[in-house]
Amino acid sequence: MDVQDCLNTLRKIKDVSFATVDEKGHPQIRIIDVMLVDEGALWFCTSRGKDFHAQLLRDPHVAIVGMTRDYKMVRLAGEAHLVSEDAHATIDRIFDENPSMNDVYPGDSRYVLDPFRIDSGCVELFDLGVSPIFRRTFSLGGSATHVQGFQITDACIGCGKCARNCPQQCITPGKPFVIAQEHCLHCGLCYENCPVSAIVRRG
Repeated sequence: MDVQDCLNTLRKIKDVSFATVDEKGHPQIRIIDVMLVDEGALWFCTSRGKDFHAQLLRDPHVAIVGMTRDYKMVRLAGEAHLVSEDAHATIDRIFDENPSMNDVYPGDSRYVLDPFRIDSGCVELFDLGVSPIFRRTFSLGGSATHVQGFQITDACIGCGKCARNCPQQCITPGKPFVIAQEHCLHCGLCYENCPVSAIVRRG
């Protein structure tokens, strides 16, 4: 999978958890429909009267997460920007591709909705439906990606305690031992059990 596959997966899930921060700095989360996906971008909409709308204008940073029936989780952390140019045309396209919206906002009432676009951020695929688990991080729109997990430094003495404790068995012998990052849970058991503190957090 690539970053576009991840966006397409969010569109297929459609109803995703969507987090923002309110005026007091408190996290807020709700279910929002992913309305459109094009090459390198995702669209959604909300009405101007909602707190969600005000939060997006105050701080465009958002986090989205959705999971498929076969346990593929896609997370997107990025910035949502109001689409002001051709906003009505964008809303019309959203309604064309999501006809059930006509039951919620019939006729011209649809234009109380504003469209938003996300075309930059960090996207992560986390597949719990395979063994070992698989994860990969992608850049959307050239944004920096989050570095997570752990790595084993040259202070490793080769005792193998990290590998024996790894739930996914994704640590292999070497000088130093090596963590297969694409299969790592980021649980920290290796970090907690290393007798010489040779394991550090990445980034």
